[in-house]
Amino acid sequence: MDFITQLAAALGAHCGMSEHELIETFTTPPDSKMGDFAFPCFKLAKSMKRPPPVIAQKLCAALETSGLPAFVERVESAGPYLNFFIRPARYASAVLDEIRQSGGRYGTANTGGGRNVCIDYSSINIAKPFHIGHLSSTVIGHALYRIFNHLGYHSVGINHLGDWGTQFGKLIVAYQKWGDEKAVNEGSVRVLLDLYVRYHEQAKTDAGLNDEARAWFKRIEDDDPEAIRLFNWFKELTLNDVGRVYDMLGITFDSYAGESFYNDKMDRVIEELKAKNLLKLDKGAYIVDLEEYNMPPCIVLRSDGATLYATRDLAAAIYRKETYDFAKSLYVVAYQQDLHFRQIFKVLELMGYEWARDCVHVSFGMVSVQDGTLSTRKGKVMFLEDVLNASVEKTIAIMQEKSAELENKKTAAKEVGVGALIWNTLYNSRIKDVVFSYDKALNFEGETGPYVQYTHARCCAVMRRAGAGDEIPAALDYEKLADEAAMRVVRALFAFPRAVRDAAEKYEPYIVSRAVMALCQAYNKFYYDCRIVGEEPALEKSRLALTAAVKTVLETGLYLLGLGAPARM
Repeated sequence: MDFITQLAAALGAHCGMSEHELIETFTTPPDSKMGDFAFPCFKLAKSMKRPPPVIAQKLCAALETSGLPAFVERVESAGPYLNFFIRPARYASAVLDEIRQSGGRYGTANTGGGRNVCIDYSSINIAKPFHIGHLSSTVIGHALYRIFNHLGYHSVGINHLGDWGTQFGKLIVAYQKWGDEKAVNEGSVRVLLDLYVRYHEQAKTDAGLNDEARAWFKRIEDDDPEAIRLFNWFKELTLNDVGRVYDMLGITFDSYAGESFYNDKMDRVIEELKAKNLLKLDKGAYIVDLEEYNMPPCIVLRSDGATLYATRDLAAAIYRKETYDFAKSLYVVAYQQDLHFRQIFKVLELMGYEWARDCVHVSFGMVSVQDGTLSTRKGKVMFLEDVLNASVEKTIAIMQEKSAELENKKTAAKEVGVGALIWNTLYNSRIKDVVFSYDKALNFEGETGPYVQYTHARCCAVMRRAGAGDEIPAALDYEKLADEAAMRVVRALFAFPRAVRDAAEKYEPYIVSRAVMALCQAYNKFYYDCRIVGEEPALEKSRLALTAAVKTVLETGLYLLGLGAPARM
């Protein structure tokens, strides 16, 4: 599996680049007819004072003269590229042996060395609905959580609850004026949302409501028993509601420390900012001036003495560093908060915290529904629980029609239905805006989660039909896998570990999704082109081993993305 390392070592004797630079420069050609690995010579043009095509020709001749690693079949120059062709049997042997030894840990690495990575994601708001707009943060963060664990880090999943602010005063006012305890207990967050919407409608003509709301929130801040009772009741109802959704998604968190958790940790931050002469009084408010860095000021204390998101996020960042000593601290939050996080990270840097550079805003596009943006104040939301349940129901109907005899249909339908929504979110770059539609998200045709899960189930069916176990035998005739259909699968298997590493480096789970899809497409073509069960023993054994390898890697890839891997569909 160290093909590129050995190629870089051979190449290093003939050019001035370091082995690390060489390794990072290697690429995979878009077509296997152009080689298994390619080395573009553009970076060498300056040091070698030659055009890249000439350099490629010279390096090709030099390598042929000095000798190539035994696994290389041949090397060719093609324009500015140096193309390496690997002996098929050697390629297949290296890949399958690695998967046999690693199993579900294939593609893992000790890159992290056990260091902590804090991942702040999902971060739902108390007393507000868990809607479709939360899906991106939730599943991107969860995928990164698993990917970093796979690479030897220790992920710390943090649900930074939105459990502070005047909206709770508004909700208490609405509940006291129009609410009913029994109705709220039965309807939970949906009833609270109706009250919240009614409050904002009434506040348009009754300005006194806002004064009442501020007064009630002040009572929460002052630990008034009745205010705290209602606040905790709303929080408990919300966590029970969202708990059902997290259970469906298979997600748990290591911390639910939200905004209120940092109430007693902000004074320290304010005093530290003052001591370091970073706070400046501006129109009654205390700010950190960031004009020098082409940013508006970061407001730390409003003119009425109230703290803001920024104050709590500064306290949270310091707390996380002191508690977890993170190697990285990721904030999986929509790109609309880009300025906010640039300000926070700059203030931490100005405070003298070198680890500020390890804080990363993992932004993603906004989600809207087909007829406009999501708005809690207007009650214009699409509950995520409803969307998940609809996807599962649709899956059950499809299975009833196509696989009526299937046992445990409900369990499989949950894995497939929920997986369809997760895959739909993770199959493209996270930064793209998304217009949510039921039809698109619940479409099981094409490059979808159900297609990947079905490919995994197909591998399981092949193994059952052959009466074979999941283990890849140690002794195989790898020459039996030298045909192009099998080698496409081998190359896709080989690409998986690099995809996992790239996904972590770029905070882009979709890179894993694409690698998994490429493997499915390669295997399904192999499945249709090549008979597996019923061939002569050595050939059958080799093709079953390849099938077992695909099954293992698909299961791993699906797990990293947060999807189940059903054995039957």
